[in-house]
Amino acid sequence: MLAADDEPDDEAPAAEPAVEQAASGYVTDYVSGKRVRATPEEVDAVQVFAQRLVEDYAYPKTHLQTRPQFRVRKRPSDERKSYPVDIAVFSSAQRTESELQIVVECKKKNRNEGQDQLRLYLDMSPASLGVWFNGNEHLYLHKVHHADGSRTYRELPNLPRFGQRIEDIGLYKRRDLVPPSNLRAVFRDLRNHLAGMTTGVTRDEALAREIINILFCKIYDEQECRPDEMVAFRAGVDESPGTVQARIAELFKAVKTVGFGDVFSASDEIGLDAASLAYVVGELQNYEVTSASRDAIGDAFETFIGPALRGAEGQFFTPRNVVGMVVDLVDPKPGNRIIDPACGSGGFLIGALEHVWGTLRRDADERGWSAAELARREQRAATDGFRGIDKDSFLAQVTKAYMALVGDGRGGIFCANSLERPTTWAQAMQEKIEPGTYDVVITNPPFGKKIVVKGDKLLSQYDLARRWKQNADGDWEQSDKLHERQPPQILFLERCLQLLKPGGRLGIVLPESLFGMPTHGYVVTWLQSRAKIRGIISMPEELFKTSGKGGTHAKVCVLLVENTTPTADLEWPVFMAEAKWCGHDSRGKPTFRPGPGGKLELPDDVPKIVERFHEIFGPSERFWNS
Repeated sequence: MLAADDEPDDEAPAAEPAVEQAASGYVTDYVSGKRVRATPEEVDAVQVFAQRLVEDYAYPKTHLQTRPQFRVRKRPSDERKSYPVDIAVFSSAQRTESELQIVVECKKKNRNEGQDQLRLYLDMSPASLGVWFNGNEHLYLHKVHHADGSRTYRELPNLPRFGQRIEDIGLYKRRDLVPPSNLRAVFRDLRNHLAGMTTGVTRDEALAREIINILFCKIYDEQECRPDEMVAFRAGVDESPGTVQARIAELFKAVKTVGFGDVFSASDEIGLDAASLAYVVGELQNYEVTSASRDAIGDAFETFIGPALRGAEGQFFTPRNVVGMVVDLVDPKPGNRIIDPACGSGGFLIGALEHVWGTLRRDADERGWSAAELARREQRAATDGFRGIDKDSFLAQVTKAYMALVGDGRGGIFCANSLERPTTWAQAMQEKIEPGTYDVVITNPPFGKKIVVKGDKLLSQYDLARRWKQNADGDWEQSDKLHERQPPQILFLERCLQLLKPGGRLGIVLPESLFGMPTHGYVVTWLQSRAKIRGIISMPEELFKTSGKGGTHAKVCVLLVENTTPTADLEWPVFMAEAKWCGHDSRGKPTFRPGPGGKLELPDDVPKIVERFHEIFGPSERFWNS
């Protein structure tokens, strides 16, 4: 017999992505394989936590019950089981009532209701542990029996893994840590809890800074702890929040002085209250975050840091499908010098680093390099070849954290205004970033109606900061007079070419208005006289609508440029394309459409453009060499 919200037993195709299943109205239950309605509770909470129990806590699927739902008795003497449990965990595959260990409640939307429901379930069942998880926040409860027959409840920092005792929670050795199955969900949990519960730290940017500080403690602990040593980043069952706070404070001192002195100043502190810090540590302590996949780390960063980007300074996450397209077409190679002069949270640098590492891994397979040799070359590529600049100290720190998580290269990230004269940059930055030396520039500079660059000292560096006028023949001519102000995207285009060495490659996201509005005709004239335009790819208006707070409706394109001065006898191929779909609508929702046979498809022209590019030109390097 099926529970009331179940559908018949036919399973969805195994390869059908979960988000696509949800769009179709149904999802395949992770535990039972049954096809169930894709309610928000089911997709964001039940399925996520069921997967976490199996993949992160090692509970066998055979010990879990989701469909049909296990039911807890309404009263101890009542044979009817009245309360349906979202996830029930048993001590054996027999799954008898007496073997019930953990009950998981996902229906209640807020913490107080969830706690009340958990206590009721635990009162009416033999289970000793209860979990409330609504997809955004969690609560772990332990039922404690006393000699006088009474019982009390205490919160736990985490759950025991399969085969562990409750008192073993937090007593992890380095080798015990596991890769997270869904780091995005973990980060969403942490962010929402902190936003609602933390005292004194409520703004999104402040919360993001706190989680970055804590992440560096976690990274440092994972790097420095030997496999057989107990980790310092932990929260035990009987430890007070103050004890956890004191231990993490000591860890952060080491982070600032030994591990990541180039990221933090001596005055930096972790500002979370003790209870909030213990919550974060308790949730992360089980995981080896440095072993998470690159995509998982990107998801997590966007989840936690995305709300801190308001867009007022043109700060928007570049969607990863577009990052992937630009990186593929520009094709950075091992040994190339690569820079993003407006690196934001590091998306382009991470995408380019992964692309370079992919080439190194293929070389390792072909040439028989040892794992140690491959790791050495990957480290050298990240450290020597990658540079990033952002004038926002928060975003520069985010990029350093991101680079540290995926490998390294954090020493090449600087907080500065890349549009300023290079001679005014800090000495350390001047030593590592020299204009005219880069093989690849890849960037999405800030743009917006309210963002302008002013000041003769800065503007006088740029041809495009001068006033241009059309002569009688309609040609644009440059004058000696400076504009009082200029949009940054125009100046960034010129700065990018200044950074490139001769023959270097540029991939840049710019507003289409630069190439379509008559008033900006001088920009095209200037560009055509100094470099070879190699490609223009038009993107849909929805691309950035959901980034930042509300996003922007600016229609953008991707411009591919080679830093080679054109001559009358030169000819070269130019790649042009238009993406009408980018995978989401203006609200950020996936734009599923029925395809052949009724199967849902996600219209996204971005990867198709890459495929078409390679069909025409073959490998990217062949295109740039033509």
